[in-house]
Amino acid sequence: MTKKRYFFLILILGSLTALAPFSIDMYLPAFDTIAAYLHTSPEQMTLTMSSFFIGISAGQLLYGPLLDRFGRKRPLYFGLVLYIVASVGCFFSTSLPMLVGMRFFEAIGGCAATVAAMTMVRDLFPVKDNARVFALLILVLGASPMLAPTAGTAIVNHFEWQAIFLVLTVIAVLIFIAVFFFLPESYKPDPTYSLKPVPIITNFWAVIKEPQFFTYAVSGAFIFAGLFTYVASSSLVFIGIFKISKGAFGWVFGGLSIGFIGASQVNSLLVRYYKSERIINVTVICLVIISAVFLTGSLNGWFGMAGTIVMIFGVLCCVGISSPNASALSLAPFTKNAGSASALMGALQMAIGALASYGITLIQNQGTLPMAGVMAASSVVAFVVLFVGKRFIKNKVEAVAGAAMAAH
Repeated sequence: MTKKRYFFLILILGSLTALAPFSIDMYLPAFDTIAAYLHTSPEQMTLTMSSFFIGISAGQLLYGPLLDRFGRKRPLYFGLVLYIVASVGCFFSTSLPMLVGMRFFEAIGGCAATVAAMTMVRDLFPVKDNARVFALLILVLGASPMLAPTAGTAIVNHFEWQAIFLVLTVIAVLIFIAVFFFLPESYKPDPTYSLKPVPIITNFWAVIKEPQFFTYAVSGAFIFAGLFTYVASSSLVFIGIFKISKGAFGWVFGGLSIGFIGASQVNSLLVRYYKSERIINVTVICLVIISAVFLTGSLNGWFGMAGTIVMIFGVLCCVGISSPNASALSLAPFTKNAGSASALMGALQMAIGALASYGITLIQNQGTLPMAGVMAASSVVAFVVLFVGKRFIKNKVEAVAGAAMAAH
């Protein structure tokens, strides 16, 4: 594969991966504006976020079997078209229930892009390159928290809030064109793959019973929950507590994402010299330590805004390094069921991320304690799952090795 083609494939797959996160981040600055237009409260507006998370979590389980049965591109076309139609529906929404419903269908469509992109990494690239490719996808994905809130703020300042969904529609159309003309079909449809409920459930059960998948997918989901926690509570912390402007919030939000992006690219260098397993072991330990310091500091009032930014930056760096390796190790054992495995991994990430976002609301505190507490709890669970689960992996498939190989 030439370097030019390699770069172009990464760009398309990265754009597919970033579509759903971009759909979340871009409209965050418009919460107040949309709430006023729909005659509701910003708190009620969070229902549009919840419906999106539910849709994207459930939708990934839907697309996994479809990608294995019909190939990768046909279900992807369906998802992108559904996303475009639902985004137009968001544009014309005149009530909160309508917007909540349209956001749900937007998520159902958008998650096809995420699942297909993750699955096609397993199809198009050698297993030994998967962790590096996932890190490059994160580079594209990381542009979302830098660009989306700033773009959303600019749109709301110059146009009506509906323009946000017009922009999302145009982005999806451009991605559809790129997929149609430039992305190859990477998997031959399997007509023997049953879409009946019992075989689908049996197939998912076979995937989750694989000790390597369970260990790295579940621990990886709890690691990734740190990012969800940050996204869900960042506006409350920086705008609500530290009283910065919406414009400044866009810069802080984007600046912190540099930790996530930069760390993922450091990982691209690390996987040349160390196995993914070793990298994730070290970074999870670091994540637990940083989260514990953040939690202790929040309980004792150690951190102002600068200290809080440093702590969040550290957490995001750990997430950026560990996540590509967790994804690569989760999918490494699979070839035939890669679509179902990718979907299940994504669904776990979204479900646990949504749980982490909800957990923030359970901690009655006006400071940084809710964010720090959920980050600390999720990192400890990730640590326990990782180091206990590894004991049950009898035939480990390396994600970064000279070739795909089983190691006893």
